[in-house]
Amino acid sequence: MTVALSKTDIQSFNNDGVVVLRGVFKEWIDILIRGAEFHINNPSSSALVHQEKSYQGHFMEDFCNWNRIPQYQDFVLNSPLASLAAELTESKSVQFFHDHFFYKEAYSGVETPWHQDMPYYCVSGDQTVSFWLPLESREQSVSLKCLAGSHSFPKEIRPTSWSNNDSFYEDNEAFMDLPNIDNGDFEIKQWATEPGDVVAFNFKSIHGANANIVDGLSRTLSFRLLGDDVVYRQRLGRTSPNFPDINQKNGERLREDWFPTIWSN
Repeated sequence: MTVALSKTDIQSFNNDGVVVLRGVFKEWIDILIRGAEFHINNPSSSALVHQEKSYQGHFMEDFCNWNRIPQYQDFVLNSPLASLAAELTESKSVQFFHDHFFYKEAYSGVETPWHQDMPYYCVSGDQTVSFWLPLESREQSVSLKCLAGSHSFPKEIRPTSWSNNDSFYEDNEAFMDLPNIDNGDFEIKQWATEPGDVVAFNFKSIHGANANIVDGLSRTLSFRLLGDDVVYRQRLGRTSPNFPDINQKNGERLREDWFPTIWSN
């Protein structure tokens, strides 16, 4: 199944590095909820749990589970995910990179700080897209927020550990510091969403999310995909998610047995 995007959608994605697509995955929400409920009760060994001392709820995140959760795999292979990625990145082929699950209990109080995904990854390229897909209605205040145009910054943002703010890799001139986002110089894109809506953004777009301080759980799936120009990049340390045995060289297309091509035209 394919879903056609408008020229405005594609232009917004190219110019701002982010766009909201309304209702494109509505028929998949029940399937994904079943997968998410299994996931909550059966996290992988890579799952991370965060908790803010002054709040009672937990925030769990987990990576790379699409092969072990049938509902996720069905979505990756049979939904319009790949065709949308091809349209947005203007690519002739699309590889699946990985999935990322966020589960925030009511009053978990843990924010997702401003950051850029690309520096944490073992890839480089411009034709990238992340699909941020909430599984319930989301008020604007607790929805994803993105810095418009930040995908065009001249350098990647220095990646840090969210737990202690330490640099992920050795500091060098390859990275720039996070700009002062609160000074009003930047346009922040943030939307209320309904199940089936998705926010699509470039790996280089700076984004974050406020803490869940409302009386309701928050379940969000992100799916990351790679277009034509994306290749392997050796980092100076572990990546997130980490692929220690990937056995690739800089500039190679990612290995198909781990990152299958799910769209080709």
